[in-house]
Amino acid sequence: MFAEFGYGILLVGFLVTAYSLIAAVYGAMDKSAALVESARRGMLLVFPLLSLAAAALIYLLVNNHYEVAFVYEVTSRSMPTYLKVTAWWGGQAGSLLFWAWLLAAFTSAVTIRKWERDIEFLPWVIVVNAITLIFFLGMVVFYENPFTRFWMVNGNVEPHMFAPAGATLFAAADGNGLNPLLRHPGMVIHPPMLYLGFVSFVIPFSFGIAALITGRTDDRWIRLTRRWSLWAWLFLSFGLVLGGRWAYDVLGWGGYWGWDPVEIAAFMPWLTGTAFLHSVMIQEKRGLLKHWNMILVILTYALVVFGTFLTRSGVLSSVHAFANSPIGPFFMGYVALTLIVSTALLIWRWPLLQGETEMKSMLSREALFLLNNLLFMSILVVCFWGVVSPLASELFTNQKVTLGPPFYERATAPLFAALMFLMGVAPLSAWGHSTVTTLGRVMWKSALAAVILTVVLFVTYTQNYIALIGFFLIALVIFVTLQEFWRAARARQRAQKENFFVALSRLMGRNRRRYGGYIIHISMMLMAIGILGIEIFQTETQGALAQGEELNLQGYTVQYRELASWPDEGKGVNYTRAVVDVYKNGVYLGKLTPRIDYYFDSQQNMTIPGQRSTLKDDLYVLLVDWEPVSNAGATFKVFVNPLVNWLWVGSLVFLIGILFAAWPDRDPADEPARSGTSRKVRQASSAD
Repeated sequence: MFAEFGYGILLVGFLVTAYSLIAAVYGAMDKSAALVESARRGMLLVFPLLSLAAAALIYLLVNNHYEVAFVYEVTSRSMPTYLKVTAWWGGQAGSLLFWAWLLAAFTSAVTIRKWERDIEFLPWVIVVNAITLIFFLGMVVFYENPFTRFWMVNGNVEPHMFAPAGATLFAAADGNGLNPLLRHPGMVIHPPMLYLGFVSFVIPFSFGIAALITGRTDDRWIRLTRRWSLWAWLFLSFGLVLGGRWAYDVLGWGGYWGWDPVEIAAFMPWLTGTAFLHSVMIQEKRGLLKHWNMILVILTYALVVFGTFLTRSGVLSSVHAFANSPIGPFFMGYVALTLIVSTALLIWRWPLLQGETEMKSMLSREALFLLNNLLFMSILVVCFWGVVSPLASELFTNQKVTLGPPFYERATAPLFAALMFLMGVAPLSAWGHSTVTTLGRVMWKSALAAVILTVVLFVTYTQNYIALIGFFLIALVIFVTLQEFWRAARARQRAQKENFFVALSRLMGRNRRRYGGYIIHISMMLMAIGILGIEIFQTETQGALAQGEELNLQGYTVQYRELASWPDEGKGVNYTRAVVDVYKNGVYLGKLTPRIDYYFDSQQNMTIPGQRSTLKDDLYVLLVDWEPVSNAGATFKVFVNPLVNWLWVGSLVFLIGILFAAWPDRDPADEPARSGTSRKVRQASSAD
């Protein structure tokens, strides 16, 4: 009953979305306010419809309806209720429904706002969102249906939505259970964060396309979507960080990022989204880069769908990817179609997107922001080539050649270093015009402090020149950013006769986006400390130990004490846990308990490391193998990961920065659009 209800509601939602699309197009063409309003109300109806379908699926998951194929694939009786709920996005069909449900929610939130000032945008925003939603709902309704059931047909169990002739419903006694790797707490919120980031970027894209169609060349569409872009970037960034933490905790290879194709698929729209957030400021401030902003928002949307395709098509081998699926060609066709149509619109409106001023100085802030964007695009090209090269090599040579982490690291390291340098220089440059002299005058103190710190690190920590270059750049960015806080607060303190901290808080409150961006810059540098530490200084060893024997690494001693193995029938898991004593330079630090969990339902292992974490380093101990009969021996792998925990500290600071920048104060929709005329009026009034 619930399966038929859920599928029926999905079908109704698909038809209502299709109606809204048609009504919006005809309403815009015929200038019929009634049709546009009907389309808007239709889109508002889709979200509650999909919520009912999602509720039906969650009911089936939680209540062990193993006659439903999706429920059988991703749950088992031994799983706790919260994992059964999160299994909604743990399989392919459910994750596509989750994607569509989120998009319906965001579309409802957009269409419910006041549209009096921007009514010409409304039908085309509905059209773009409806087309995207129709595509994903079409995949769910016709190809990846989470409500498909098992039927006994002539002695064989087959999946069908409706009963074939002479078939009887078949329900398995238990399900396969969720992949153990997906039962980690990080995976409960990691996929939703990525999906929120992906889906949120659809909104700026829809407004960008609406601006192209209507011929509005001012920055109104950017102001309307500013907060959407910030939140999309927050969700996507935090999703990537959570994915890194998940990989560090459960994949058992001692790292957080392996340049996996699906990791890169989520990273690529982050690159274009970050470039977009920087370049829209130039359009708002100087009326420049209008073409570039349209290109970036189109690319971000295409990469969002492309990343979804890579995850769900099975064309690339990845620990994150779902199984092979027939929907891959549809995704590629949709990406190609949207790129063609969007590019055609951009070419059509290209003459109307000319900049209002000219870039006169290569060291001006707008020029440095443009260079920053070009570096992001260079990293994107490297990542894109690394992802598609196996497909291209297989297509042309019938052999799949995969590019591993060394390729990405060698190609992107200089680009990331250049980005870090720009993060230190760009905040000090002026809009319109800057020179080497003026930049040197304001940054020499920060540069000197960075040099002194680098010399101290050379004497006390490392002589590795790559690490020293990295630490210098990190220090430069942090000192420049702190200097900017100090200079601005001191200027306000003198002008307003305020306490320094009062001046600083009021200054930051008046320009949240700028100072939130500075906090984000600092957080990125803290994360860079962790990245440098683990990438350059990580050490490892492995050995088979008898009881009482030990492994030594970087001053640490890991001594094997004991091992135990026991089943937990209620949770459907067999635990194998080792106990090791840890010493540092002969001083006892405590014990660690690395273990391997074997899940009966999925017949798969999950490796849980023992970790001792400090800001200086992370001791990371893995149980690799053991003697099943006696307690005589076990094999351990030990990593020492210097500075890696600065990565997670930086992630928390990053969250603070983006929340500060996106915190609502004045609604950007109430701000006037920036155009050449309005700019001249403001200039004239300021001259008066």
